[in-house]
Amino acid sequence: MRTRTPDEGFSALTDDAERNQLLAEMAEKSTDMISRHTPEDWRFIYASPAVTHLLGYTVEEIVGLSAYDLYHPDDVEDFRLRAPTVNYDRGLYTHTYRFRCKDGHYTWLESTSRTIRDPDTNEIREILVVSRDATHRIKADNANRRLARVLESTQDLVLFLNLDHTLSHINEAARTALELEQVDYSVLPLAWFVSERGLEYLLKEGFPSAIQSGYWRGELWMRSRQGKRIPVVLELLAHRSLHGDVEYFSIVAHDLTEKKAAEEQLKQYQADLDHAGRLVTMGELASSLAHELNQPLAAMVNYLRGVERRFAGSDSLSWQELELPITRSISTALRAGEIVHRMMDFTRKQEPQMEALALEEVIEHIVEFCDSMAERHGVVLEVSGTGELPPVRADRIQLEQVLLNLVVNAIEASGNGEEEPLNIVSIQLEPHGQKQVRVSVNDQGPGIDRQDLDRLFTRFYSTKKAGLGMGLAISRSLVENLGGELWAENRPEKGARFSFTLNMSE
Repeated sequence: MRTRTPDEGFSALTDDAERNQLLAEMAEKSTDMISRHTPEDWRFIYASPAVTHLLGYTVEEIVGLSAYDLYHPDDVEDFRLRAPTVNYDRGLYTHTYRFRCKDGHYTWLESTSRTIRDPDTNEIREILVVSRDATHRIKADNANRRLARVLESTQDLVLFLNLDHTLSHINEAARTALELEQVDYSVLPLAWFVSERGLEYLLKEGFPSAIQSGYWRGELWMRSRQGKRIPVVLELLAHRSLHGDVEYFSIVAHDLTEKKAAEEQLKQYQADLDHAGRLVTMGELASSLAHELNQPLAAMVNYLRGVERRFAGSDSLSWQELELPITRSISTALRAGEIVHRMMDFTRKQEPQMEALALEEVIEHIVEFCDSMAERHGVVLEVSGTGELPPVRADRIQLEQVLLNLVVNAIEASGNGEEEPLNIVSIQLEPHGQKQVRVSVNDQGPGIDRQDLDRLFTRFYSTKKAGLGMGLAISRSLVENLGGELWAENRPEKGARFSFTLNMSE
């Protein structure tokens, strides 16, 4: 073995002294607390000045105290028993625990300790510890664990995506809905779980918007591994690094299956209710319709009986003699058929069909339909303000149902039998604002009691003795579905006015 020269030995001693001095200066200036402890009761032999910043003690105050006396009671046994919070690696113990500060509150520390042994006896002489404040990390870890529990317990589908749009993590709800419980999904592409149109929507609008603003929201269809379609409202977020680069994406998708089913059920219920309303209105018109049909049928019988009487026993006939009664019979039969066809159209159950409608034509149709009823009640129907009105956007059957209900109610309210002069039910049309038309049905009845005004449109509430209380409620619902409003008021002169608005066709 080569021996050092005197000069080399002095140089080594000098280097060791400088190194020790440097280490001492680093320990004194470090924000981590460096401490030395006795092996039995972990009393402080030494503590660097950082102890004041971390724990509030001066160096002089903490030297001589046992670390066991400052541990949180719940953490002492963890350290003694080397619980999972204590890690051992290559002779170093790393321990995260709560330590009592001078003012009595506890702070989180993370300490790495190493035993210093006597080289001759191998007995532990002291323990060297480096401690740092772990409060922020522990709080962040706890917050992350809480968020993870929330993500796993929520019923929304939560998916985390890499930059190439492959899955990196999904929560329990997503694993169940997408049928991935027993599947390694870590490299599966998002394209597998979104409809073709939905993926196109995300690529064209979703991801670019999220990258630009950090957030995007939209509705689309997802699908499970077995092809089950899932309607969702989806929120897409872009997550950035400290440098501003997008690191990954997350998706929170709310399953709309139950909502869509409820909406469809409500839509069906509304359609059934509307259909029932038309049947109720037609029932109220039954006597008038019977009277209206009876006239053409009786006329046809008269024409044909005339032919029978005129030509009974005759051996020869000429077309000139038959033309007039046969032509009149055909015309009368067509009129009766038109009435029946109108009734069938009105009561037929069908999906709403929004279209541009000439309001004057629809009202003319209803007036003609109700004319015989008005005549029997001693009422005259009048229409005013029909010049130069733009078409409205509505479903013809629904609009006819509203008009028919209001006109029938007005006729019944205004009826005075055979008395003179006849009462008038007027239908007025006029513009309402920039983009709507207002229709008002005015009667000359007794008006509406103040106590009834607020309840007129409530289902099953009726001012008629035999009324079902459905007509006005359904009419308001239909008008609102068409984008308008329906309301009632008393006229200053006499009677009541029911008005509703409709959107002009663009």
